[in-house]
Amino acid sequence: MKLDLPRFTERFGSISLHGVQRVFELDSGSDKGKKVSENITGVGNEQISEIESKMAIVIPIKNERLKLLEGVLSGIPHDCMTIIVSNSPRQPVDRYKLEKESLQQFNRFANKNALIIHQRDEGLAETLREVNYNELIGSDQLIRNGKAEGMVLGMLLAKMAQKEYVGFIDGDNYVPGAVNEYVKIFASGIAMSDTPYKMIRVSWIYKPKISESGIYFSKWGRVSEITNYYLNSLISYYTGFETEVMRTGNSGEHCMSIKLAELLNFSSGFSVETYEIVNLLEQFGGILPTENQEAMDKGVEVMQVETRNPHFHEDKGEAHLKEMINGSLGCIYHSRICHPKLQEKILEELKNKSTLDNNGAPPVLEKINPFKEVDIKTFDKKLHDKATSLIHWNY
Repeated sequence: MKLDLPRFTERFGSISLHGVQRVFELDSGSDKGKKVSENITGVGNEQISEIESKMAIVIPIKNERLKLLEGVLSGIPHDCMTIIVSNSPRQPVDRYKLEKESLQQFNRFANKNALIIHQRDEGLAETLREVNYNELIGSDQLIRNGKAEGMVLGMLLAKMAQKEYVGFIDGDNYVPGAVNEYVKIFASGIAMSDTPYKMIRVSWIYKPKISESGIYFSKWGRVSEITNYYLNSLISYYTGFETEVMRTGNSGEHCMSIKLAELLNFSSGFSVETYEIVNLLEQFGGILPTENQEAMDKGVEVMQVETRNPHFHEDKGEAHLKEMINGSLGCIYHSRICHPKLQEKILEELKNKSTLDNNGAPPVLEKINPFKEVDIKTFDKKLHDKATSLIHWNY
């Protein structure tokens, strides 16, 4: 893959937030780490494959169409491990069983390292309790419903499989070739980064809208534009300079090193992608005390790379958009580093969008503490003993 080097970087404490980079070639040949010019670098196929073999791709799903899931599976490069965390209903139709059979049939031909598990598996919840990681457990003693909970499970499973990197792909992508590009972007960003604490986030070149008059290639999603504005405002309040550096506040397609993932707090539900950035600012921005001095010393790098493929995905309706806006802006509003003036602007925004609940403030979402201290060998053994929904091929 051939990409340009970051043209602009916003430095915030120990964090380097790179401006959006462009992809010039999806396949730049076999030269390893070839520097094309002062502004463009090539990441060779061998280097990408080597990184992909150290990466797990997590697909959190709930009631996705099976044809879409099959397409996503076909787009993930062979050397990556695939992890599906399902929260689909099991009655009256057992959707999880259908997903498992779909993956099993796919893997009969692909022969990939793949794993699937149901989020509400009683054995999985029991395993987490036994390793003293109760962050995901709800009042019913099972793992809570929510995308963030599924993602954190995926990270634990990636660490269990001894992977160095974990990426996330939403299960509602219509174009398998776009999925393949996302993973190549993840690997290329990892190759370009100089720190073990790294995150690569996908910026879609277009999010097309299909109507009776044809396809309109929209540049921004309705939620993304709002979220990015307030993330940039949060940064600007501390630097004193307006910025537009953050363009991926709601990017479901992103990747990070396990070394970074295990240090982060996560926010429940659909605020998870936005709060990843907020928590980076909280932990490594030099504003609040931190317990992770090594990451402060070595630095945290956030790369944003614009795709060549447009992002066709399932339209989940107005209720989903409202939930995303509330969650995304709510996690900024309730952050310990959010300035009161910015809180006022967020409240005004939410009132204008008519998304606020009766109490007049965005919801306070459950926070999930880091999983670094989980005994992963014990987790591995007990999970395979207790989780009845767990299926693992080529483990």
